[in-house]
Amino acid sequence: MTRSQSASKYVALLRGVNVGGRNLIAMPDIAEMFIRASCTGVRTYIQSGNVVFSAAKDVAEKLPSRIEKEIWDRCFCRTTVILRSAAQVRAIIRNNPFLKAGAADNMLHVMFLAGAPEPARAASLDPDRSPPDAFIVRGQEIYLQLPNGAGRSKLTNGYFDAKLATVSTMRNWRTVVTLSELMTLPAD
Repeated sequence: MTRSQSASKYVALLRGVNVGGRNLIAMPDIAEMFIRASCTGVRTYIQSGNVVFSAAKDVAEKLPSRIEKEIWDRCFCRTTVILRSAAQVRAIIRNNPFLKAGAADNMLHVMFLAGAPEPARAASLDPDRSPPDAFIVRGQEIYLQLPNGAGRSKLTNGYFDAKLATVSTMRNWRTVVTLSELMTLPAD
């Protein structure tokens, strides 16, 4: 690998994998897909589709569509793969407005968007859709504070996907922090 092709750390967040007994894919199988795609230092975290890896930028740019296709070809499961770099994940953690306001981390979630929403669409979101839940859209993320848990909230992937014309996947705050920590570990 030349200097211009040096590897960077990323996390891939797969939407809807191994959730509610549907779209069951063994995490070792997913890891193997990333290895075959020229990723190194591949690590998975829990069963819900989190993969930390290193890759050259040109590999990372093609990775979402490649992994989505391979999962479809092997398992007939439709999923969306959303990538974030280590620097982006650190910024997400650093910029959580609810954490800065003193919210308990067990109430916090982040919804990762496949694309940045149009400002007019973000402005049209209903802040009173699911009291006492709250959300803030920042770039390609939605920060959520869900005091009664994600299962009771009306702030769902379906709601945000339809309103923002994009695709999302949500992780709880502890998972986001753990993924960031995994991205700092040296490759095996």
